[in-house]
Amino acid sequence: MNKIILIGNLTRDPELRTTPNGVSVCDFTIAVNDRRGRSQQQGGNGQDSAQFFRITVWRQLGETCQKYLAKGRKVFVSGPLTARTYQANDGTTRVSLEVTADDVEFLTSRAESEAMGGAMGGYSAPAAPSVTAQSSGFTAVETDELPF
Repeated sequence: MNKIILIGNLTRDPELRTTPNGVSVCDFTIAVNDRRGRSQQQGGNGQDSAQFFRITVWRQLGETCQKYLAKGRKVFVSGPLTARTYQANDGTTRVSLEVTADDVEFLTSRAESEAMGGAMGGYSAPAAPSVTAQSSGFTAVETDELPF
């Protein structure tokens, strides 16, 4: 079985393109922090290191990613991992880690996205339906006070 699960931040805005057959495909890159690097470097005073993964998302899910994701947003991605080698401009051989995403979940909260300077490109999480005390016996809860 070849499946990887990642949580990271987008390093650039997603790019959407269409194949000649009319199928949508979205590409973006995420950085996944490696917290082990801090404890191993200079007695715990080192910097976090990061691993970079190229993500490819197909069809409707790709269109949704392009519409609602932006640089800096946190995402959960799962799918098969592929390592590809290529020649860089300086002649060195490099490896690119690529994931064809089966599942993408947006993890940046509404408050975090507003603090980043926007309403997530027009995206706002759906508000939980409010329940009135008279109709069901439950107390109405303000959705802004919920931690999720």
